[in-house]
Amino acid sequence: MNFVSVRIITGDVARLVDFYERATKVSATWANEDFAELRTTSATLAIGSTRTVPLFAPGSARPADNRSVILEFLVDDVDSVYKNLSGFVEDFVNEPTTMPWGNRALLFRDPDGNLVNFFTPVTPAAIEKFAP
Repeated sequence: MNFVSVRIITGDVARLVDFYERATKVSATWANEDFAELRTTSATLAIGSTRTVPLFAPGSARPADNRSVILEFLVDDVDSVYKNLSGFVEDFVNEPTTMPWGNRALLFRDPDGNLVNFFTPVTPAAIEKFAP
């Protein structure tokens, strides 16, 4: 089994895709106005419209209602990314902070309130863990 993607359900696909394209510098591939994907080398962030929810099961997902999942992106230099996101991201939860497990992390919310963590390994153990 391979983990391949995370999907966010939103009431405004274009707004959320634009946010993630700007934040990650990854261009989205659009299937249609209700579904787009941002593909990285390790996983895909899919963004789907509320109109897609009934295809799975009516009422099975609600937009802007996540309070338990954090989307995480490995970046080369989290401090530089923070500078680039300042003035664009409206809700920073914390500035770059070195965590006890060895990553320097930046936590913020996307326009739907989902938590996003951009991080850079900084200790030898963390660097080794994420080495290619």
